[in-house]
Amino acid sequence: MRRVLARISPVLRVTRVTAAFAAVSNTWFVVLWSRIASGENPAHLAAAPLWILLLGATASAVGLFAFGACLNDILDVRRDRQFKPDRPLASGTLGLEAAAWIVAMTLIVAVLGATPFGTRGVVLSVVVAAAILAFNGAGKFVPAVGFVLLGLIYAGQMLVPNFDMRFLFPVWLVMTHTLLVAGLAHVAARKVPRLTPRAAWAALAGWAFWSAVLLGAGWWRSGPPGTRSLWPSWVDVDAATWPAVLAVGFLAFMLRKLRTVGQGPRASEKIWRYGSLWLPLYGCGWMLGAGHAGSALILGALAALGFLGMTVLRELYGLLEQPVGFRV
Repeated sequence: MRRVLARISPVLRVTRVTAAFAAVSNTWFVVLWSRIASGENPAHLAAAPLWILLLGATASAVGLFAFGACLNDILDVRRDRQFKPDRPLASGTLGLEAAAWIVAMTLIVAVLGATPFGTRGVVLSVVVAAAILAFNGAGKFVPAVGFVLLGLIYAGQMLVPNFDMRFLFPVWLVMTHTLLVAGLAHVAARKVPRLTPRAAWAALAGWAFWSAVLLGAGWWRSGPPGTRSLWPSWVDVDAATWPAVLAVGFLAFMLRKLRTVGQGPRASEKIWRYGSLWLPLYGCGWMLGAGHAGSALILGALAALGFLGMTVLRELYGLLEQPVGFRV
């Protein structure tokens, strides 16, 4: 077991698949919501078996997430050799050629996973992959642009199963949450360039613009002219109760954590970790609020399995790097 883990550990660490369950949960939410919500029901999702759609959504989400994570490590390998020498590429436990193969294979997996969702799903996967490339190549070095772009990447990846989704408030919430987490993590880590007031206002303006675009698309799709509304009539307003409580709870929880941990890389890592853990809860909240308890249970089980898998693998990594021994 130890030998097997030692071989696959660099691949798991460079792709960060243990954190991909949040992205999987987002796509599963769209698949389930599109099939059961009375105002959605697209033909390509209603006709296909559910297990095929969920499998495709999983492959698409994990593929895009792993593609971005590995690409980030390749582009940052020189910096990591100086500041994070324990990373697989920086330490030499995984070669650049192998990492390049992983980038190519994960992109192929993402595109193949999108095929059950039609041409639009495949095209959107390619667009999201291009946005990931732009973010890792330049966007993350310009906070005002990078935060917004990262939020759009999560929103786009979420819409791969159903680009024509009508109720877009859940997508907007994921985009907003991701942008906020990125900003908090950047400030907590004291990264350079610093988030100046001008950059913060620019990021806020970008968020406002894309929020208007996203919610405006939802308004346009809500019905024929004369019946359109920002909140579709076929979605109970109470559906927003649990997501709103969770969003406020996340802010309170993170502020408390930051007071305890302080600032620095450790605080930034915790913000990213808890931010990822929170995303599946939003999907559960939307489903519970809309009265779809069965789908909420599925998403809750996925979140629990993802959290359990992430915890187990983190412990295994620790045992691999610092084996338990007898104290003399």
